[in-house]
Amino acid sequence: MSLEQALRRRAAELGFDLCAITSADAPAEAGKRLAQWLAAGAQGDMEWMAETAERRAAPRALWPQARSVIMLGIDYGAPGDPLAILSRPDRGAISLYARRRDYHEVIKGRLKQLAGFLVAQTGGGEVKVFVDTAPVMEKPLAQVAGLGWQGKHTNLVSRRFGSWLLLGAIFTDLSLTPDAPEEDHCGSCRACLDACPTKAFPAPYRLDARRCVAYLTIEHKGQIPREFREAVGNRIFGCDDCLSVCPWNKFAQATRDAKLALREDLSALPLVDLAALDDAGFRALFAGTPVKRLGHARFRRNVAIAIGNSKRPALAFAVEPLLGDSSPLARGAAVWALARLLPMGDFSMLAGKALPKEDDGSVREEWAKETHPTKK
Repeated sequence: MSLEQALRRRAAELGFDLCAITSADAPAEAGKRLAQWLAAGAQGDMEWMAETAERRAAPRALWPQARSVIMLGIDYGAPGDPLAILSRPDRGAISLYARRRDYHEVIKGRLKQLAGFLVAQTGGGEVKVFVDTAPVMEKPLAQVAGLGWQGKHTNLVSRRFGSWLLLGAIFTDLSLTPDAPEEDHCGSCRACLDACPTKAFPAPYRLDARRCVAYLTIEHKGQIPREFREAVGNRIFGCDDCLSVCPWNKFAQATRDAKLALREDLSALPLVDLAALDDAGFRALFAGTPVKRLGHARFRRNVAIAIGNSKRPALAFAVEPLLGDSSPLARGAAVWALARLLPMGDFSMLAGKALPKEDDGSVREEWAKETHPTKK
């Protein structure tokens, strides 16, 4: 058995569904595309994308000693239709990857074990492991390694697992035999592009993060721009639309990984209950999941927007307390939501009570735009 074969076998034993190798040479055109994307400002609030661009552009720019990159993938598919929750406007939609244990913790531990195995097999060599938090372009590397290809939605697509893959990488100074790259199998399909609720794809294979619901509900630090709020719907953390409609998902399967099993208690949570969570309750409910990293203020912002999109006036009572929230994000989103749920007379009465106490300019602007429609 070759070293590469032994590595793949050990990876499978550790719970990885895919394992492939590429050289540490920069994927062709990846750095150029990154520079163009940053030049267009498509990264939005994600300043770290620009700050780490030089190291991100090529594996050897991050670690000059790198000679090979081992790319790993774990299936996180689930039974049923991930988009079914969108037809239940009184419930919060959480992206499929986030309704389980934080994948960073699961994958990093396994990467360290696999890296240790590699060093033991060779009697030396250096290794570095990465899971999403370092300046590594995992998806282009995964494509040249042969795990899948970057679809028109810019995410990785696998012929075996569709769009449901979590990625990790091991850099090593050892020279390993590379695998063949995967070809693009999207063809003329544009299902993912057409499914995007905010039209975040200016062209196939190009994403404007500033319009992406996943970015707006997770990474964006400020108030969600008004032009996108209705399109957010009841999505309170992430968006699975472009992933879910990919035809290659017909080959996907539910993950068998017990450590990444779905938490059923995070499926279809009532928005009323989520709006009532204080910071301690938020942390307790989402402990160990990616949602916790969002923080309570942005979470309440998202929940308020979702309630405003519910078109259910009976839910206004759950949003009204947020007018007194300590965060301007929550207060501003609550103003927007209540303007869509309450009769104008009731809304004006609330404005009369809340505005004199409001000292944040952004929240006062929300009130102004709702009480004076011409300012919207």
